[in-house]
Parts: sequence; structure tokens; C-alpha cells
Amino acid sequence: MTERTFLYRNIPNIVSVLGVLPLSILFLEDGFRFLLPLIVYNNIMDDLDGMLAAKLDLRSEFGAALDNVCDAVAHIIIAMAVGTHYGGPCVLLSLIASASILVRVVSRLIPASTAGAGSPTNELMRHLLFALVVAEVFELDPKPFINLAFVFNAISMQVPFPLSFSIRSLARSPVAIGLVNVALVAVVLLPVTALPIAVCFVGPYLYSLLTGTLSWAKHRWKNG
Repeated sequence: MTERTFLYRNIPNIVSVLGVLPLSILFLEDGFRFLLPLIVYNNIMDDLDGMLAAKLDLRSEFGAALDNVCDAVAHIIIAMAVGTHYGGPCVLLSLIASASILVRVVSRLIPASTAGAGSPTNELMRHLLFALVVAEVFELDPKPFINLAFVFNAISMQVPFPLSFSIRSLARSPVAIGLVNVALVAVVLLPVTALPIAVCFVGPYLYSLLTGTLSWAKHRWKNG
């Protein structure tokens, strides 16, 4: 195998790794000020690696596993960066959310596992983005919104059903995925758009979580 062929076959894997490496900026003394663009960057790269794997017909078990591991590393770094920055209960809740991320990702690495059907780990990243920007726009304390994001996502990542009506679950085509990322870029560059965009994302997420929970509970009740 030539070097060019090797690089071509690993394009999605390279993108997965490149989605994580810049997050090391968060470890710098003033690195937290780059958090918002890094969340958007990571989300774009996470979507891009999957689209490239499909478009170039480069899907592989190794690539899928690497993507999941990169997600776990990146999203735990972001969650812990937010938790430690704001301190207090945010630290504890970020640890709980990080544990939920690990369980979710590991369950996806086991083909026979039925766990981890719930929300993807980057759903938490988007909710943290919305919480921080909306709080800044309205000059509110972001900690209550951050804590709610940690709690709800720690739960939704572990539910035994997918969140079928969430925006990201419905966005399957490259165009739709691109629009999702354009919306996230708009939140950072035009904070005035943050609230309506957050409502469009968080509303369907909560609706999916509520209806899914009720349906699951009803099914469990009928089946004893």
C-alpha cells in the first residue's frame, strides 16, 4: 500500500483526530475564552468525518470505533472545562455527565449491547453552547442553565430509546447536517440568534425525551 493510498483510506480517521487535538487550547491559562468556537469546530469535524466515510465509501469498524473514542475524549474535555470554570455544583454535575458520556460511548463500541440508545454525546455540547450564549445575551448567570444541561443530558444519553424528534436525529442528509452547523456558527457570530435557535434545538429534544419516556414506561407497564 502506497503512502497516498494509506492517507486516502484514513481521511475520515484523520478528520476524527483533528476534531480533538485543538481542544488542548482549553488547558491553557486563558484557553476557556476559545470554548464556544471550539464546540462548533468539534461539532463540524464530528459530522464531517461521518459524511466523508459515507461519501468516499471508507466506512470501517476501526473508523467507527475511533470516531466514538474521539467523541468521548473531546466531549469529556469540554464538559470538564465548563464544570471546573464555573465551579461549585457545576463540577459535580460535569463529572456525572462525563461518566454518562463514557457509558454511552463504550456501549456503542459493543455491537451486541442494547444500551446507549439515547441522545448522542454532542447533544450536550450544543446545549452548553446555547446556555452560555443565551445567558450572555440576556446578562444572566449561566450556571443554572449549564447545570440543567448536564442533568438532562446525563439522563437522555442513557435512556433505552432514541430521541427521534430531535433536530440532529432528523438531519440526515448532507444539506440538513450542513444547516445544523450553519445554525451553530450563527449562534457564535450573531448571538442575537441564540435564543430562537436554542428553542428550535432544545424544544424537540425535550419533547423527544418526554414522549419517549412515556412510551417506554407504557410499554414496560403492559409487559409487566
